[in-house]
Amino acid sequence: MTPSAPALPTREDVVHTFGAQAPATFGLEVPGILLSHAGAGVALTFDLCGGPHGESFDHALWTLLQKHGIASTFFVNSRWLTANPSLARELAADPMIEIANHGHEHRPLTVDGSAAYGIRGTRDAGAAYDEVAAPVAALTKLSGTAPLWFRSGTAHCDDVGVRISEALGQRVVNFSINGDAGATFSAGQVATEVGRAGDGDIVIAHANQPGSGTAAGMALALPEMLARGVTFARLADVLPAASVLDVDH
Repeated sequence: MTPSAPALPTREDVVHTFGAQAPATFGLEVPGILLSHAGAGVALTFDLCGGPHGESFDHALWTLLQKHGIASTFFVNSRWLTANPSLARELAADPMIEIANHGHEHRPLTVDGSAAYGIRGTRDAGAAYDEVAAPVAALTKLSGTAPLWFRSGTAHCDDVGVRISEALGQRVVNFSINGDAGATFSAGQVATEVGRAGDGDIVIAHANQPGSGTAAGMALALPEMLARGVTFARLADVLPAASVLDVDH
């Protein structure tokens, strides 16, 4: 039986509840965004962004994770999923990988269009709803469970966007350690940043840039971390999930 997406508040519900709210903060560390966790181990997270320069896949990185039996969470954007349906199914079938939501158009999650790195955010509450909700059915079908976690394109949000995501049952998760700086770090830089992670850290890196230093840097860092007793966890292992919220009608 094909799994179904959860019963979410409708777009109209979200617009009614959040449409008149003005954001107070915007950025990477907005109140409500999870940056770390209180459990044991390091939570490795990898973004699959999609788009003209982001539809590839770093097979060497996945092979490395499988070789060492390392748990991780992959944030999948609709564009990447559309471009790589078979590969996405293989990833979702890996018992060490958790699938999370990286949005529909890979935009900052905002209600006023605030931009980050030259990428304009969602323009209003309805567009923010679309960015979070549009991938849910496909991701639920892919992995068998609805996504629990959301990370926006660029990882930037405003506080109203965070509340909209939570209303849709997905907590916004960013990071305490930037592992590859958008896949721009060298292997040595990746190894240094990832290698300093410990209990409670959430690491962000990218799995859609095979020409970057990410896989090579991880290959330097991860065996050394394992040798000194570092453990790794999926986000679902260390973070409390949100509930789909009732919004005002």
